[in-house]
Amino acid sequence: MCGIIGYCGPRRAAPILLEGLKRLEYRGYDSAGIALATPGCTTAGEGADSLGVIKARGKIKDLKALVPPDIAGTTGIGHTRWATHGEVTDANAHPHLDGTGDFAIVHNGVIENFHQLRDHLLAQGVEFHSETDSEVIVHLLARAYQGDLVAALTATVSLLKGTYGIVAMYRGEPGRLVGARNGSPLVLGIGQGEMFLASDTTAILGHTRQVIYLEDGEVVSLTADEYATSDLMNREIRKEVDHISWELESIEKTGFTHFMEKEIYEQPEAIRRALRGRLDREYATGHLGGLNLNSRELLEVGRIVLLAAGTSYHAGMVATYALEELVRVPAVAELASELRYRNPLVERDALYFAASQSGETADTLYAMREVQRKGGRVLGICNVVGSTIARESDGGVYIHSGPEISVASTKAFTSQLAAFYVFALLMGRMRHLSHDQGLRLIEALEAVPGQIEAILAHTEPIRALARRYASCEHFFFLGRGINYPVALEAALKLKEVSYIHAEGYSAAEIKHGPLALITEETPSVFLVPRDGLREKVITSMKEVKARRGPVIALAVEGDQEVARVADEVLYVPEAHHLMYPFLLAVPAQLFAYYCALERGCNVDQPRNLAKSVTVE
Repeated sequence: MCGIIGYCGPRRAAPILLEGLKRLEYRGYDSAGIALATPGCTTAGEGADSLGVIKARGKIKDLKALVPPDIAGTTGIGHTRWATHGEVTDANAHPHLDGTGDFAIVHNGVIENFHQLRDHLLAQGVEFHSETDSEVIVHLLARAYQGDLVAALTATVSLLKGTYGIVAMYRGEPGRLVGARNGSPLVLGIGQGEMFLASDTTAILGHTRQVIYLEDGEVVSLTADEYATSDLMNREIRKEVDHISWELESIEKTGFTHFMEKEIYEQPEAIRRALRGRLDREYATGHLGGLNLNSRELLEVGRIVLLAAGTSYHAGMVATYALEELVRVPAVAELASELRYRNPLVERDALYFAASQSGETADTLYAMREVQRKGGRVLGICNVVGSTIARESDGGVYIHSGPEISVASTKAFTSQLAAFYVFALLMGRMRHLSHDQGLRLIEALEAVPGQIEAILAHTEPIRALARRYASCEHFFFLGRGINYPVALEAALKLKEVSYIHAEGYSAAEIKHGPLALITEETPSVFLVPRDGLREKVITSMKEVKARRGPVIALAVEGDQEVARVADEVLYVPEAHHLMYPFLLAVPAQLFAYYCALERGCNVDQPRNLAKSVTVE
């Protein structure tokens, strides 16, 4: 969850570190800090040659205000924190120093045995200055050092249980950084006479496009001119260099007020990219080249299981409805965090998908590995090229939605749906769908980006609705069938960015308890597309109205019956019944965004949350 960056090269390190931390701030923004191999900073050690650290709680801008603009030093490390162990304080901010101030580390992850390690170090007279689990790493590193920083870090991580992405530096080797990875991402950037280490590529995209993704159990050593990778047995590993295809502009706001707003508006083009080259009109089917499964293997699939968390889990839930309707095989979405610890039954004919925007979501990654250990085949649905799930899965699909910076995921939700629908089309045409049915589905999918553009062209009614209801403290979102997961996602978005308590329910379930919470101050948002469950949803709307609850409807243009029942109506275009999850999600996202603006919330960096959940 935390963000890490390191730099070795001829340039001053501080501006590069601060720029990288700003781009990583979505991974954590409780506190931040940098360490430089230069005098002129406040240090924990003695003497002018000790490593310098500047750190503080708050945002990157607060840290930047403390860093002298002309500070020297061409090697350094930086960190932006999402707190796990210890409160948000200056002392708990990274980097952490050993007692001499000679060694510094930054860490992303959780050290599960830090209590035992800390007690052992305390018994040996080591003094701690923070409450974090991370500080044990730097003290262990200092005690392990015998003239070789790589060997010292390798010895240190052999004592750690848990997850880590670590970057370390030593005063005695001022032009060198070393890093290690286990469960938390770390990427090496190769520049012209300079090197970078970071949690992900967004931090270094402005400086290089040549990257190497470290795997678990790997260690890297770098100077400005060279790098070397090895395993925990000190054996050299030769790594392939990958190329980043994203443009720098894709991680900038480019005229929008917030990244969330920008990413909502990017959805039409993101969906087009997810569909591009994957719809075959001649044979009325889908094409996904990365599945690593032939037609016979696909035909033998008897069950589909989707592993995910958060927004990706909701996208997976929507996909199960489409898969069962189009493919006619059982499909289920599983919370990855629960499946891993349930000793799951892995069936021979089951096909698993691990869905994660970042491709680094810890729960989903560990669930994937558990299924693979039991002999299951797992395909990845990811956005980030080179991510761990993409590399370790048995095949899969990139959604190509471009960088998603806002903590609240929006375009990844609809892009994942597009990928799942292409897979459902492919499988359906192999089994039960006729050519005409497949062609109609292709036409419906191709129409979705334009239909979303029509919604985005008329957002003032959504903003006006937010002005009227943003002061409410409780909301219900209710849908049926394939749109029930959309209700869950809509409630999640409102909770995430506006801090309004919101619950998603099946509209059929309100009479089994939730009706007790309906009051004149509790609005209910009903998703009412034109499908086979429309009349039943309208009946549920009337049940809420009978108890004087305010009713807001997301309905299809021209639906006068819904307008007569609801107090407020927002409209989406008429569409194929399977496409309404795409269309209904967009006004729900915008409603959450506008409510957050009305309440003065930090839209892109909601309190207590961070992007890319790489810890359990």
